[in-house]
Amino acid sequence: MRVLFMGTPEFAVPCLQSLLDAGHEICGVYTQPDKPKGRGYTMAPPPVKVLAQSYGIPVFQPKTLRSDEAAEEIRELDPEVIVVVAYGKILPKAILDIPACGCVNVHASLLPKYRGAAPIQWAVIRGEKVTGVTTMYMAQGLDTGDILLKSETEIGPDETAGELHDRLSQMGAQLIVRTLAAMKEGTLTRMPQDDSLSCYAPMLSRDLSPIDWTKPAQEIHDQVRGLSPWPVASTLWEGKTLKIHKTKLLPHVGGVPGEVKPGKTLVVCCSDGALELVTVQYEGGKRMAGSDFLRGHPCRASVILT
Repeated sequence: MRVLFMGTPEFAVPCLQSLLDAGHEICGVYTQPDKPKGRGYTMAPPPVKVLAQSYGIPVFQPKTLRSDEAAEEIRELDPEVIVVVAYGKILPKAILDIPACGCVNVHASLLPKYRGAAPIQWAVIRGEKVTGVTTMYMAQGLDTGDILLKSETEIGPDETAGELHDRLSQMGAQLIVRTLAAMKEGTLTRMPQDDSLSCYAPMLSRDLSPIDWTKPAQEIHDQVRGLSPWPVASTLWEGKTLKIHKTKLLPHVGGVPGEVKPGKTLVVCCSDGALELVTVQYEGGKRMAGSDFLRGHPCRASVILT
């Protein structure tokens, strides 16, 4: 099929690659503008742009799609279908109506659950045991279009959002190829979403990072997993920020919430159990094992994390 692809981050790269490998004609790629990155603020292209350019595919990076010029540009590309994967812009109706076979989105959740910008992270934060990817026809609402195909997977008890992201990106790549194959064969069926089953997955921010040690250990463990690799869960150790990248659930060891237990491993009490802080990063320092951190910061009985 003649496909116009819209996507920006690493999550979208396997989908574009899978469409190329399946023999689809990619008539163009739309992605976000280059952005400054790193300490030197060097302008860096989005990952999807890098892949597209390696295949000589025309790349478009408009600041907005809400213009007559943007719509006309897409009409001239004459796509049969537009595939959207984590593009980062809302498509106006004028563009949704252009391709004869519609616009198809790959979304990293089992819709209608977790509509929005951060479905992978919120599924982990909220302790979901199963998630997946969904392809859907795009409508004017936020992730509200008719469902086409789904693929499910279990979330590992210690799996981070970053690890799950990588698995779901590969699942999405397989699902979009299946979706377009069924579209070409005329065997696709569409199922309206049940809005009563929906929930929202808003964009992440650093406001989610601070840990409340009075919460259950499982809830904090899920917070740590869901905020890895960004923005990372954190606490205060003697007034300085201690980022927590990985934890391990432990039975209750006695003590008040936030109390650090003396020992060779970094163990903190919660309301109903305890957590070992497996990998941490102290303010201004590098990531390290919790046990190594303790060697440089011997635990005194008075250490309470806040």
